[in-house]
Amino acid sequence: MKNTLLVLLIALFTVAGCRSDNADDIQRIDQVVSIYIDSLGLDMLNSNIPGSYISVAMNDVEGLTDNAPVPVNLKKDADTVSYIQYIAGARRIAVSTSPDNTSLYRSTIALNMRRQVNDSTQAVTNDTLVLNYTHTPQLFQLSSALYNGVPVFTKTEGQPNVIKISK
Repeated sequence: MKNTLLVLLIALFTVAGCRSDNADDIQRIDQVVSIYIDSLGLDMLNSNIPGSYISVAMNDVEGLTDNAPVPVNLKKDADTVSYIQYIAGARRIAVSTSPDNTSLYRSTIALNMRRQVNDSTQAVTNDTLVLNYTHTPQLFQLSSALYNGVPVFTKTEGQPNVIKISK
């Protein structure tokens, strides 16, 4: 019994010792995006402000079913401005792969936002967000985004992924 335990410990240390400590072997992932929506300077994601959206829902257009909800994480930044933090949840569709091992992926998200117009009426806004990703062995990152077909984001190396929508 003691010999078996000793052999297992030696095997474990051998396997752990063969592990590469080369940082180049680690793929960096940069896919978190902050989405701000305003209208004439009004924070449209702050439901406490009259005229702003009282609910936001996101659905994966490329999902396996018609109803494929995507998590909505409403947050506030240091200036208490509300934003949607999108981390993941929508299916990524392969768009292309080049000979240099770079692949392009796309996620399409439908946003359904409701705001209170008066005591009995709600207005519904249906928008579309397309997120484009670049994937290499070293990096998976958000590269660009379209909001209702209009380019709203292009990745700048070293900068956070922030999309600002003006309604």
